[in-house]
Amino acid sequence: MMELIHTVVDWYMANLSYLTVFLLMVVESSFIPFPSEVVIPFAAYKAAQGEMNVFGVVIAGTLGALSGALINYYLSKYLGRPIVYRLAGSKVGRLLLLSEKKVEHAEDYFNRNGNTSTFIGRLVPAVRQLISIPAGLARMNIRSFIIYTTAGAAIWNIILALTGYFAYEMKDRILPYLDDILIAIGAGFIIYLIVKALKNRKNKQIT
Repeated sequence: MMELIHTVVDWYMANLSYLTVFLLMVVESSFIPFPSEVVIPFAAYKAAQGEMNVFGVVIAGTLGALSGALINYYLSKYLGRPIVYRLAGSKVGRLLLLSEKKVEHAEDYFNRNGNTSTFIGRLVPAVRQLISIPAGLARMNIRSFIIYTTAGAAIWNIILALTGYFAYEMKDRILPYLDDILIAIGAGFIIYLIVKALKNRKNKQIT
């Protein structure tokens, strides 16, 4: 397993570009779980090395986040609430770490905070990937959705980019342990996926 994680990390770092940042952030903002904390900081780290531009990283990441959010928005808008909740409770939904409870939580958050929740929600880890779903269900004005989503995603990506960029200043201390750090993050994410999948399966059996 650790060798597989190491291979994936090596490939990711070797092929990191504005396009891969964009595509991975599309994934991160859609139904498929993938942490932006893995994408943006390491791209910004490479930007600090002069291989990329940190502003380009933020722009690519923000456009990717908006694109993924639009996927959720339009799917929810045209599928409707019954199908979205049925999908969230299906085997496919569980594989994507979705559940009716998570969608309901995101919808409650949206109802409490209104359209601005698509801005605030981009900064809340437990809500960020799902906040576009209730926006689509509520048929939120698309122009407002794009503005709020872009602003929230940009702020989040700037925070992550600054983390990666300034980590380069500490490269002499970090570099000897960089592979271990990347592997630990990758392993942690895989463990997180397994735990969440088992938890969702247990909750499904109880209900």
